[in-house]
Amino acid sequence: MKISAVRKTAFFLLITICTAFAWTPKVKPGIDVLRDHNFDVLQGKRVGLITNATGITADLQSTIDVLFSAPDVKLVALFSPEHGIRGDVDAGKAMEMYIDQRTGLPVYSLYGKTRKPTREMLQGIDVLVYDIQDIGVRSYTFISTMGLAMEAAAENKIQFVVLDRPDPLTGDRVEGTMIDQQYKSFVSAYSIPYVYGMTAGELAEMINGEHWLNSSGICNLTVIPMQGWKRSMWWDETGLVWVPTSPHIPHSFTPMFYVLTGLLGELGTANQGIGYTLPFELVGAPWMDGYILARYLNSLNMPGVEFRTISYIPFYKDTTGIRYRGVQIHVVDRDRMNMIQVQMNILDALLQLFPEYNIFSRAKPDRLLAFDKVVGSDDIRRHLQSGVGVQEILRQLDLQVKEFKKSRSRYLLY
Repeated sequence: MKISAVRKTAFFLLITICTAFAWTPKVKPGIDVLRDHNFDVLQGKRVGLITNATGITADLQSTIDVLFSAPDVKLVALFSPEHGIRGDVDAGKAMEMYIDQRTGLPVYSLYGKTRKPTREMLQGIDVLVYDIQDIGVRSYTFISTMGLAMEAAAENKIQFVVLDRPDPLTGDRVEGTMIDQQYKSFVSAYSIPYVYGMTAGELAEMINGEHWLNSSGICNLTVIPMQGWKRSMWWDETGLVWVPTSPHIPHSFTPMFYVLTGLLGELGTANQGIGYTLPFELVGAPWMDGYILARYLNSLNMPGVEFRTISYIPFYKDTTGIRYRGVQIHVVDRDRMNMIQVQMNILDALLQLFPEYNIFSRAKPDRLLAFDKVVGSDDIRRHLQSGVGVQEILRQLDLQVKEFKKSRSRYLLY
């Protein structure tokens, strides 16, 4: 009996110790900081919340639920970006207004016929709160939604609050193309590089400070900063749980691959893993020779990345049942890899190695336009088609990025 009692005591002591030293995230998102401060900036106000499934606390509570039950805070409306309030709507699919079953609140779609909150949607709202995890890439439309909501807030004299979250590509990475104003669109809304190295809160400050809002004046902006986040952090260093930001960004490392192959997917003439289990991690097509492509890309000795030949059959989307050959991208040292260098070399390799299947000339006009809009100009396409070397393209991009960094430095919060 004495031995049994000792064992029980030891067991419960062990549980107590493990609980006391349980892993806690290094980073507190803005929603956690707001909660720690008893929702001070929202006290006594009627709140409209722009969010989706990624809007959660560090302990996985939905921001919707947290604000709905917060004392002296009245959550009155929800606003949904692309992919829906629950993150289960495919890219490009429009949505309509509906009632959220859990809260009984109206959910207004900001992706479809209406992308900017209307005066009618904002009736009875004192403050708009934005809490969405982004991926740090300009073409991802959440930041465009944020900017349009800031415009609406400015026009209707409503306070705008950003609950800040980490940039999964770190806050140090700034790479890629700037935009030509004639290609400004919902996927290239602001004069920032393709990889812009800022949190949503920092970008909101820049949008305001650079007067990029189309409305007169600036937005009454409040950013609730994170605690514990450092610019050098990749997502897996934050201790936070990753929630898919959209159906094809399932993992915290997927944004990195999105940069490597996302442009290729706009053309529709080759596959980048969509329709298979490795979204954005592959480059393939029925006409491709993976051995030749892997050998060539590996011969470039790009830091931090290697390529392996692969054969695969996508099982959903419009590629179902077709055997693809190509390469899988393996990132072996993410800190040394230049994502845009890899992206440009892949596009250039496909043009050089398989000219009879030209990825640009075989693309439909609307897909070429989509490519240019995501890039932010037609310069990259024209340069690649005319044989301008990748190193020269990268040199020109670096000059543009250096100028952006000077402006960006004024808005960094961390």
